[in-house]
Amino acid sequence: MAAPKHFLDISDFDAATLNGILSRARAMKDARRGLPKGLLEKDEPLKGRMLALIFERPSTRTRVSFEVGMRQLGGQTLVLTAADMQLGRGETIADTARVLSRYVDAIMIRAARHSNLTELAAAATVPVINGLTNLSHPCQVMADVMTLEEHVAPLKDLTVSWVGDGYTVAASWIHAVGRLGGKLRIGAPEQLAPAPELMAWARAQGADVSLMQSPEEAVDGSHCVITDAWVSMHDTDGESRHNLLKPYQVNERLMALARPNAKFMHCLPAHRGEEVTDEVMDGPNSLILDEAENRLHIQKSILLHCLGA
Repeated sequence: MAAPKHFLDISDFDAATLNGILSRARAMKDARRGLPKGLLEKDEPLKGRMLALIFERPSTRTRVSFEVGMRQLGGQTLVLTAADMQLGRGETIADTARVLSRYVDAIMIRAARHSNLTELAAAATVPVINGLTNLSHPCQVMADVMTLEEHVAPLKDLTVSWVGDGYTVAASWIHAVGRLGGKLRIGAPEQLAPAPELMAWARAQGADVSLMQSPEEAVDGSHCVITDAWVSMHDTDGESRHNLLKPYQVNERLMALARPNAKFMHCLPAHRGEEVTDEVMDGPNSLILDEAENRLHIQKSILLHCLGA
């Protein structure tokens, strides 16, 4: 039996594969322009297929975009939370993976820990997709890249700035630049900088990734400024994070230091008035709704890639 085609991290793929996924997502998005939102794809490429969605953490965009995307492709979904499964009562992740593989065609998991994702993938005989862990969020960053390329230029020609917590989404941005090119400037406090092994990976790839503590320096000359919530679902040090990240708020003053008409992105949900102000979130250069929409299109393309359809 051939090994399943997982989608665990952007770093697992070469540029040609990633660009192929992006290109197919753009084509499917273009094909749906002006059509009813609930319409199925013309040939229903995933008709008869079942996708299990496992949520160890709450979700809005990930759940809705995967459910809608799978149904538009002609398939069906089964949503499972920790409370619905024996995982919460001591069954191993590996046993869960083996059993689910007998019932469904693919599994998406939003995992409390990255090790839960990798353990599930190691035991599953169907494709496993990373819907967010405490270490990475590849589906989100693929949607971000798609959005930025729609509105500005190919990633390889851009300077992108990440401001704030250097974990999770920032990690997938490092992977994206390592594979697709471009320049990434990360402004983060020392205590919340990306893991040293991640920065070592970027250097080994020859990626143009710079780390600095000054948010002003990080956004200088940038085509796009990106941030995320200061406290994520897996964080337990909220007060400390707020104190560290106050100087990293994305506001009009900070955006003015980037290129003229620089774009702003945020994966949502946002805590308005904390990591970003209303003026930036709702401003003319904000791409937050486009990137949220593009989660649907990119994940449909990822599903087709994983299922060989």
